[in-house]
Amino acid sequence: MKRVLLFFVLLLFCVSCASASDNSSTTRILFIGNSYTYVNNLPKMFANLSKSGGHRVETAMSAKAGWTLSDHVKFADTMDQWESSTWDIVILQEQSQIPASDIFREQEMYPAARVLVAKIRELGATPLFFLTPAHLDGWPEEGLPDYASMQAQINIGYWGIANELNAPVAPVGIAWSTARGQNPELTLWQSDGSHPAEQGTYLSACVFYAVIFHESPQGINYRGNLSKEVAQILQKIASQTVLNTP
Repeated sequence: MKRVLLFFVLLLFCVSCASASDNSSTTRILFIGNSYTYVNNLPKMFANLSKSGGHRVETAMSAKAGWTLSDHVKFADTMDQWESSTWDIVILQEQSQIPASDIFREQEMYPAARVLVAKIRELGATPLFFLTPAHLDGWPEEGLPDYASMQAQINIGYWGIANELNAPVAPVGIAWSTARGQNPELTLWQSDGSHPAEQGTYLSACVFYAVIFHESPQGINYRGNLSKEVAQILQKIASQTVLNTP
């Protein structure tokens, strides 16, 4: 991926049908993360999906290539953006490898998450962790030789801090794992084996839809550039992952 795509910072996407005098039914969501959030424009795809499903939303993001939650804690513009508006939900996405390492998550992810979650709640919003998918080939340098082993550690990393802080989780990585197992012909990753292809981003958006609105995305007409068949498969997987799992 060309480097020029790696500098989407503080991009605002408003797709609400509500007027300025009718904000009560609009859900306002801020995405905090890095390229896993801005590649294929996940906030906009989620907003389009939500609109097609009959929900009024406004989405924004603060995302820069390779950034960690610790970077966002130190980034004044992230905090300024939080305080410049009123958010209902703030989504937190950590750098892709840190949650898979016990040392890194204890030294970097968890301290930053505690600060961010406290700030989110102070502003009256709900924190939501974005449990990311693992790299297709794992993280061999860290002793995680394949996708499954890395995903298992990422799950532990996110669930650990979510349980500590009593915060909800969007199980995107778990939905990807299901999709990969049930439909190996899907193209969830780009050729780098790390960043999402459009199918992967669409599945992520469907998971967020099910988590945030507590309803299935199945039957929603919006499908981006995907075929109807593929979109329906991904909608079903997201629904089952979020709504049919205790």
